Amino acid sequence: MTERVTIEHVGSIAHVRLNRPEKKNGLDLEMFEAIIAAGVALTDHAGLRAVVLSGEGGCFCAGLDFMAFMAGGEEAQERLLNPRVGGANPAQRIATVWQEVPVPVIAAIEGVAFGGGCQLAAGADLRIAAPDARLSVMEIKWGLIPDMGITQTLMRLVRPDVLKELTWTGRVVEADEALAIGLITSIATDPVAAALALAETIASKNPQAQRASKAMFRAAHSLGPEAALTLETELQLPLLGSANQLEAVMANMQKRAARFED
Repeated sequence: MTERVTIEHVGSIAHVRLNRPEKKNGLDLEMFEAIIAAGVALTDHAGLRAVVLSGEGGCFCAGLDFMAFMAGGEEAQERLLNPRVGGANPAQRIATVWQEVPVPVIAAIEGVAFGGGCQLAAGADLRIAAPDARLSVMEIKWGLIPDMGITQTLMRLVRPDVLKELTWTGRVVEADEALAIGLITSIATDPVAAALALAETIASKNPQAQRASKAMFRAAHSLGPEAALTLETELQLPLLGSANQLEAVMANMQKRAARFED
């Protein structure tokens, strides 16, 4: 069997590729498990500063491979819905695991991101799409609700009424509209190249500050104003006067590239 997900490390950047192009990177059980395994592996990867997530064959992910799951019967359903880690089952963890990765994650969207593919992309911190990319919360087409972490991802990105309309209609959204409603971050002719370039920019900054800011944004969603403000200070204090923070100051003053240590 072809490896469902590949990881290429280029310096401090990891490029994760969905690798089932003959099925438009459709999600079968092996793909679910491989995506989660990749995220878990990168969560504790020393020296990692940014991640790019893309799909082989000019397509991000066409969503759930229904034929594969129908062939798997009840066993396939059981493996998809259990066990739970941090409240999330395997179907949901393909999106939530990228929030657990401590560094910024960028999804590069070519072709389509339908159903589970759209929810997978939403699990990344940023989304760069090709001009002809198409996205859809498509589960209603199959008589289902979106249940792959949408309450923890897309609900933070898209206005509630817009998300309801997308969920209730299952309509396909073109890249321009996706940008306007917050479904994606930006549009680029070559989203993979743009994502890798952005990853390089992110990787050139203080890695401790990048990780702290990701932790801040993730936690603040569930906190009240007072606790969120306290969290900002708690995360800032260890950075003040640290070696990397002083290096950032000196590099700016001396107009040179900073040299940060992990």
